[in-house]
Amino acid sequence: MEITAKMVKDLRDATGAGPLDCKKALEVTGGDVQKAVDWLREKGIAKAAKKLGAGREMKDGIVQVYMHHNKRLGVVVEINCETDFVARTEKFQEFAYNIALHIANLAPKYVRREDVPDALVQAERDVQRRRALDEGKKPEFVDKVVDGRMDKFYEEICLMEQVFIKDDSQKISEMLSAAVADLGESIQIRRFSRFELGESLDGGDA
Repeated sequence: MEITAKMVKDLRDATGAGPLDCKKALEVTGGDVQKAVDWLREKGIAKAAKKLGAGREMKDGIVQVYMHHNKRLGVVVEINCETDFVARTEKFQEFAYNIALHIANLAPKYVRREDVPDALVQAERDVQRRRALDEGKKPEFVDKVVDGRMDKFYEEICLMEQVFIKDDSQKISEMLSAAVADLGESIQIRRFSRFELGESLDGGDA
């Protein structure tokens, strides 16, 4: 069954979960919205998403540092939560370390797709549109092809869209949702910087 944008939107409205989680839930349940709601609740994602969207202040947390063994690569990432109590827990600090390790290895440029500059997004869409037309794709299908390729583009450069380096069964966004559900507080990956010896200085951080 084809998972439509409206189905994803309806599920998001019902649960507060993110679009990627909603799409996965619908795929797993064959497009059954009620079963998808139950699936998200079982995974703790619906609960987590509501906490994330509840407008809670996240003024605590930690700045996690990762340094590669040869000291040629390092990452600094700020991860926020609501209380110092959660920030000091082993689970929160392990989550922060894993995020820093992932950034070091996968080198994302931005935290989430909303952070990508509009000019860069439009330039990539134009490239993919020309490519699709050059490949002989029918004009009425080009937009759908481009949307699919843009998802791949975001997966390459956005932390939240990437598959976790130590577990290819989950994306970083899903890890975050699980951490929120487990720790019972809103958590956000606010920003990061990645430094690699000798790299060009025209790269970006988030």
